[in-house]
Amino acid sequence: QVQLVESGGGLVQAGGSLRLSCAASGRTFSTYTTGWFRQAPGKEREFVAAISWNGGSTYYADSVKGRFTISRDNAKNTVYLQMNSLKPEDTAVYYCAAKPSSNLYFSGGYNYWGQGTQVTVSS
Repeated sequence: QVQLVESGGGLVQAGGSLRLSCAASGRTFSTYTTGWFRQAPGKEREFVAAISWNGGSTYYADSVKGRFTISRDNAKNTVYLQMNSLKPEDTAVYYCAAKPSSNLYFSGGYNYWGQGTQVTVSS
């Protein structure tokens, strides 16, 4: 069993930066693909980024490529999402998720989800 807790959200002006953290419990987390998703009001949840179990591979949605960076520290059981050059359209609740599958290019199959953290970008 894996439990995920996100933190680091907040209010930031357009062009600013935030770093989200996803702290995990469970011995198997370090073997899981981990992803970040977001859901804006009135919209469906969308994929943002994913990272392989060892951090060797990453994958990003086109909308965040070049601005966001996903990373992980398995010694700390934590995955990060560094968000730079934030835009008002990045405003959403951001969720961390994990799955045992090694296919980080498929946005489905995530078994474990956090409760989310709010990111608000003002113009």
